[in-house]
Amino acid sequence: MHKRILDNLNAAILLFDRNLSLIYLNSAGEVLLADSVRHLVGLSAVELFKSSDPALLVNLQQCLAMAEPLVDRELILDRVGQSLTINFSATPLVKNEQVDEILVELQPVDNHLRIFKEQRLLSQQNTARLLVRGLAHEIKNPLGGLRGAAQLLDMELQDPELKEYTQIIIAESDRLQGLMDKMLGPNKLPNKKAINIHEVLERVRQLVQVEASSRLIIQSDYDPSIPDLLGDKDQLIQAILNIAKNAVQALNGIGKIIIKTRIKRQVTIGRKRYKLAVKCDIIDNGPGIHPDMMNQIFYPMITGRADGTGLGLSIAQALINQHNGLIECSSEPENTVFSIFLPIEGNAND
Repeated sequence: MHKRILDNLNAAILLFDRNLSLIYLNSAGEVLLADSVRHLVGLSAVELFKSSDPALLVNLQQCLAMAEPLVDRELILDRVGQSLTINFSATPLVKNEQVDEILVELQPVDNHLRIFKEQRLLSQQNTARLLVRGLAHEIKNPLGGLRGAAQLLDMELQDPELKEYTQIIIAESDRLQGLMDKMLGPNKLPNKKAINIHEVLERVRQLVQVEASSRLIIQSDYDPSIPDLLGDKDQLIQAILNIAKNAVQALNGIGKIIIKTRIKRQVTIGRKRYKLAVKCDIIDNGPGIHPDMMNQIFYPMITGRADGTGLGLSIAQALINQHNGLIECSSEPENTVFSIFLPIEGNAND
């Protein structure tokens, strides 16, 4: 029972004996340390934290010697060549008036920042969507009247040259109507079925490759262990295709795109935490997104291209949101990454 509770915690929980050897860690601990419990249990704290902030080992030794709880913040934890900033908490477990074990909690600071950023992004998306929907509806009503009046006028006119003007009004009304429909986003709920995410990604890769020049390289880096997820195949293809096309346009047909998948554990999306989620990365080595644009790229009508509508990423985000997922972006020159998080349904923890 206790193990089940600990395995569902978001914080990494480690238990050391009085010799500072690891005797237990929960699922979040495996994720944080990027290794399995089978490989980690039995290691000494010296081995576990040898490349990390020295304060981690010092804190453990101090907790053991003084038999008092200890907290430290913003320490650097090294895991397989990557560094994370964590908050550290150690609690001595006393037996027969001496410290028998030390309970350690490691909380990634980066994770808190990501969750805050994610909640802000979702809030901005919802606000923007409400504003756009209100604006689009206000435009569509007089637009329909304008088109109807143009049609009636066209029926009354005999002069072909004058009819040409009414046809322009009708055609432009239809174009604006289509634009409004796109701004309103997906107009139907996803028809979710069990699908393999790699079938979706391969379809996107094929579609992009057919239109791309020979100087554009598209590579795939898939995790074959990812299970099926519930999703609308057509909607997911559309969402990911929008992102991939953005990458192609950023590269001007010359460069490299990598489509990468990994399984992620204990992922928070919105206000829910999922035991398992799929992370799909679309990576390009283009010039990157200007910092001034980064906080606006998922807003409708925001684009850095003169010929762009600014709807592709907005629609992609809306489609992924309908799958309880989220798209995030990080960018610097030669490394722009759009990360799509899709939960494996049935693993949500409120």
